[in-house]
Amino acid sequence: MSTLDAAGRPVAPLPLPRRLWAAVIAVLERPRFFIPFLVALTSLGLWLDSLGGLGWQITLSVVAGAVLIAACIPLGPLDRSRVFVVVVVATTAELIFSTLLGVYDYRLGNLPLFVPAGHGLVYLAGYRFSQTRIARVHPRIIVGIAIAGALGWGILGLTDWLGRVDVAGAIAVAVLVVFLIIGRAPVLYAGVFFFVAFLEIWGTWVGTWVWHEYVPGLGITNGNPPSGAAAGYVLFDICALAFAPAVLAAWRWGARRLRPGSAGA
Repeated sequence: MSTLDAAGRPVAPLPLPRRLWAAVIAVLERPRFFIPFLVALTSLGLWLDSLGGLGWQITLSVVAGAVLIAACIPLGPLDRSRVFVVVVVATTAELIFSTLLGVYDYRLGNLPLFVPAGHGLVYLAGYRFSQTRIARVHPRIIVGIAIAGALGWGILGLTDWLGRVDVAGAIAVAVLVVFLIIGRAPVLYAGVFFFVAFLEIWGTWVGTWVWHEYVPGLGITNGNPPSGAAAGYVLFDICALAFAPAVLAAWRWGARRLRPGSAGA
């Protein structure tokens, strides 16, 4: 059955590649599609990573990078700049806490190339979650559930019921809860908490990474995973707010300089 335009004339269907691309964009920009897609992608990707070596890991990293780039296409310029800042800051934190300090280790002893893109996707998961209808209609309930979940996990982690006494996680939970109450984007932080909780539990269960029992240099105990892992995204968001405008301005300046006929302008 052909589609008709406003004047009642038949409209030719879009070519298959354009229809497929439109479907991809719909998945990436609509929260009700993007979040389940990201959960499925992450679940499958981390499980597949546990099955192979470095070559397989690089293949998964290419996929993760491509998905992040595609997910940024529907965003505005400032939001893209925020994702860029989050990726840079989070990757720096990974290099410090994993590679340098050894707070946790990845399965092959390296920093997988899918990790930087993964941080960008986690941030986008929280961002898209904050745009869902339930988050917009019931923000206090959503934040309350996140606070209750974080506090419950943190308190439970202070017992030995989870196999470790998670002091480091409880400290991070306290920081997270403060920002869930007074932060600039509590619903986004709640969405990040939900996704990171799933990510950490699944990632440590399949063995993609493991947290050491003690935080090096401090001697305090750590969970596997720690209950407050999502607290880091508060810092990433603060950095994104602070530096994204400068990143966007620098990008636009560079684009103008590279434009034909701009030399000497």
